[in-house]
Amino acid sequence: MDEADFMRGRVYGADHDDASPRPDRAYAELVGGPLDGLLLDVTDTSDGDPSEVSLTTELGRYGPGGRALYVRRPADGRRFDWRGDAPGVL
Repeated sequence: MDEADFMRGRVYGADHDDASPRPDRAYAELVGGPLDGLLLDVTDTSDGDPSEVSLTTELGRYGPGGRALYVRRPADGRRFDWRGDAPGVL
C-alpha cells in the first residue's frame, strides 16, 4: 500500500488513529493536489456550503504550514477540485 492508497477515504484533519468517516457526518471528496482522496467534513460549515476552502498541509509546494486550495465542483457539490497551493501565514 502506498501513501496515496493509505490516505484515500480518510478524513482531513481527523486523528490519525481514527480517520475513518462517521455515518452521522457529511463529507466532500478532495480531488487532485496533495490531499487527493481525502474527505472533507462539511457537516457543520457555518457559512452553509463553502464554495472554496484553504487547507493547511505539509504535503504541498510550500511544505509545513503551506495551504492547498480547493474549489467546489459546480456540477457535483460533493467534490472539491484542487486549484493550487499557497504559502502559509507567518
